[in-house]
Amino acid sequence: MDQKTRNQDFNNYVKTLFNAPSWKDRAIAAQNLGKLKEGRATNILARALKSEKDIVVINRIIEAMGEIRDPKATMLITDFLLEEVKKPEGDQDKTRLFIIIESLMKIGDKRALEHLGLLLDSCHSDIRKLTEEAFECIDPEWKLNIKSI
Repeated sequence: MDQKTRNQDFNNYVKTLFNAPSWKDRAIAAQNLGKLKEGRATNILARALKSEKDIVVINRIIEAMGEIRDPKATMLITDFLLEEVKKPEGDQDKTRLFIIIESLMKIGDKRALEHLGLLLDSCHSDIRKLTEEAFECIDPEWKLNIKSI
C-alpha cells in the first residue's frame, strides 16, 4: 500500500470513528487504525476514548492503542484499569480487563506495572495468570525488583 492510499484509509477510519452512527462501524474503524500501527493515531484514539459511550467501541480503541504500541497511551489505558478495579470483583468487566492487560503488555511501558499489580491478587486465576505474563513481558526481572524494594 502506497503512502497516499494509507493516508486516505487513515482519514476515512478517523472520520468513521467520530461520525458513524453505528457502533459496529466505529469499532471496526478503531480496529483498522490499530492495524495501521501509526503513532499519529494515538492522540486521535485518545480523543475518541474520551467521548465514546459504547462499551465495545471503547474496548476496540484500547486494543488499537495496544497494537500501535505508543507509550503515550499507557496512562489512558491504566485509567480504565483503575476504573474497573474500583468496582466489586463480581461487577468487573472481565473482557475489558483482559483487553487492558494485553494492550499494556504490547506497549511494554514499565509505568503500567504499578497499576497492573492491583490484579496480581485477583480471585480470577485467568486474570492473575495474564497479569503475571504481562509483568514477565514488560519487566522480566520484576520478581527480583520487588524483592529489592
